[in-house]
Amino acid sequence: MIKATETKLKGCFILEPEIFEDERGYFFESYNHRDFCEAIGREVNFVQDNQSFSKKGVLRGLHFQKGEHAQAKLVSVLLGRIQDVVVDLRKNSPTFGEHLSIELNSENKKQLFVPRGFAHGFLTLSESARVLYKCDNYYNKKAEGGIIYNDYSLGIKWKTNYKKIILSKKDRLLANFKIFKEV
Repeated sequence: MIKATETKLKGCFILEPEIFEDERGYFFESYNHRDFCEAIGREVNFVQDNQSFSKKGVLRGLHFQKGEHAQAKLVSVLLGRIQDVVVDLRKNSPTFGEHLSIELNSENKKQLFVPRGFAHGFLTLSESARVLYKCDNYYNKKAEGGIIYNDYSLGIKWKTNYKKIILSKKDRLLANFKIFKEV
């Protein structure tokens, strides 16, 4: 059984599993297809699982897949803490260009469901973090897209000193949101 709360961004949900704890530790269903689809009110079939390991200060994103290769994601943290951020890129959405920021961690075991049409990124807040995300479409290198993490117009407040952020070379070169809006 999972509790699903829709966020201010339509179709984007925070999921909280039922956790069973005792002196031995804990148990919970991290994914149950039937319960998941019922909780968010639609059918989603995940076809790919991705896992990343990041050190403190690593920021991955903001990434997305374009067109027919767009991906919905179910993000969870296996170890550590992250600031997870999504940006609504659906041009016909009333929240186009708005973002959501949430802490996901291995303690609260919350998950974030991100529908297709969103950019996604995260910042590692703990010494390290292992992140798992399920995708409903296969990755396609030619469909890669991204928005620079510190785009002024998005107003994302990352929970760190910006001088301490660690980015890949590719993520340092991502476009501003203004360019995306004009496409």
